[in-house]
Amino acid sequence: MTIHSIVIQKLLSTNAQVGRRVAAHHFKVYTYGFRNKMAIIDSDKTLIALRSACNFMASLARHNGRFMFINTNPLFDDIFQLMTNKVGSYRHSANALWRTGGFLTNSYSPKKFRSRNKKLIFGPTQPPDCIVIVDTERKSSVINEAFKLQIPVVALVDSAMPLDCYNRIAYPVPANDSVQFVYLFCNLITKTLLLERNKSAAAREEALQIEEHRAKAKAKAKSDLAKIGVTVFPYASLAPLPEDIEETKKLLDKLAVLKFDSAPGRSMGLDGPKSTIDISDGWTFMDLIINQIETLNSKYGCRVPLLLFYKDNTNDSTQKVLEKHLKSGVEVHTLKQGEGTELKLHQSQEEVRPFDDIDMFSLLMTGGTLDSLLSQGKEYILVMKSDNVATIIDPNILNHLMTNDIEYCIEVVPSNLFNLILTPMNFKLQEIARNQDKHLKDNFKLIDTTNMWVSLRAIKRLVDFEGLKHGKPSASKEKDYDLTLPQDSETGLAIQLFNNVTGVSVPESRYLPLDATSDLLILQSDLYTCVEGVLTRNPARTNPSNPVIDLGPEFEKVGDFQNRFRSIPSIIELDSLTVRGDVWFGDNITLKGQVTIAAKPGLKLEISDGVIIENKEINDPADI
Repeated sequence: MTIHSIVIQKLLSTNAQVGRRVAAHHFKVYTYGFRNKMAIIDSDKTLIALRSACNFMASLARHNGRFMFINTNPLFDDIFQLMTNKVGSYRHSANALWRTGGFLTNSYSPKKFRSRNKKLIFGPTQPPDCIVIVDTERKSSVINEAFKLQIPVVALVDSAMPLDCYNRIAYPVPANDSVQFVYLFCNLITKTLLLERNKSAAAREEALQIEEHRAKAKAKAKSDLAKIGVTVFPYASLAPLPEDIEETKKLLDKLAVLKFDSAPGRSMGLDGPKSTIDISDGWTFMDLIINQIETLNSKYGCRVPLLLFYKDNTNDSTQKVLEKHLKSGVEVHTLKQGEGTELKLHQSQEEVRPFDDIDMFSLLMTGGTLDSLLSQGKEYILVMKSDNVATIIDPNILNHLMTNDIEYCIEVVPSNLFNLILTPMNFKLQEIARNQDKHLKDNFKLIDTTNMWVSLRAIKRLVDFEGLKHGKPSASKEKDYDLTLPQDSETGLAIQLFNNVTGVSVPESRYLPLDATSDLLILQSDLYTCVEGVLTRNPARTNPSNPVIDLGPEFEKVGDFQNRFRSIPSIIELDSLTVRGDVWFGDNITLKGQVTIAAKPGLKLEISDGVIIENKEINDPADI
């Protein structure tokens, strides 16, 4: 005997199938037939309706929903009392509270209701999320009020139910309201709500355990970071490239470039990735990378491929950029992030780093990508993990790595509070600001540009034999706890797996992250031009540092930024710019020195075409 047959027999034993002598026309969908002029309710339809009602109540219970159970039939009082005591839901007393008009519609604030038997009764202070009714025929007023308040009703209905009342019940359960079936119905509700309550309690307990584990992992990560050291070489100390162009060609033939297509820049009001924004002379960051590779391939006769890892929500805009370079001769391979990998990745959509290092190395194994690169003679890969638009594919760094047999190298720049590196120096990993620490970068000595050079043979060794099998616990043993370690701990773990790890302190001009529209203003201005895929700063600027730009929330989204600037002002001689309020810029504006533009509340401040503003604070048109 099947489970379905057992359940149907249980329903039949409660006389749930026995209907009234008269079957309303709209109820015939639940009717199996007639016998002795009595409507017979289809037990299969009753079972389906029961499942739907229980699933709905379970979904409410998962979100701590409030339930109200209404009954006025004395035969069901003991059943209801037992159920409500177990589930702890609101149940009216045995008097005729439901008869009081406005009991639900007036329940948004504590009120006293006087029933017909002169008893004072307190109604609920908040309307319920669901009302469960057994003897539905007597509860038409409650159903009408629940319908006005858009409160879903779960109710037993029979063959004599009026159409207007039936249409206002969200989850009707066709059945005879016998004592046996009401007991079965209430028992199902009790078990459903208690099961969801136990699941929620278990989920909360597991969440507490995960949070506790993360706290311990974070504390351990900080302790580990204090022990990990990286030797950083100044870029000026690197050996020059061989004079023989053929030697440089052989060098570059061993390189591949990997670009992660970053998450959509929703903080800047973008649907696509930030790497597809026009940043200089109509060029996007993706254009710059492809143009750099094309220049290297053309100059040295080498073949440097570009690997592009993308997401579903960034692929369309990226493909539009790639279509412009179909005839460039650059070999581009695309791979969907997460495709073919079982690693569970924990990240937000705005996170700049799509993967930690270990997950990225494992992803290279997807579809034989790593083996294919090695078979083509590639030995190193340059990984660009964020939109640092000043990135340069530098053969000098590659030559340094191959000459010294370095397996892992990060590009860093000194922070504002640290002097330039003139000789090789050793730094602890905790002294290097990672990407998520950029708002605290002044507390660190170095800033990670998020570009790293890695030996492909070392990755192959780790994936096949050593670290990646044992260095990172499996999800089955740790319930994914260790997959949610802080970014620094993952990077520290990756660095420990390589034999020879170094860093290169590149010029500060190679670090221009695109994080906000203030960065976009600098890039689109006359301060930078694009030459062979490399952003070059205007030599007319004498100040070695870029101007400090602080745009108000009115400029936060790229669309608003573009609308408020008819053209980007000249900022070659600008030191700082602060803009607040409803400010609009015209054409051919020049900004010099320290400029503050703050429109008064309710005032639209328009900066006229062709004006020159130098060391001024502007609050209204008269100040220009």
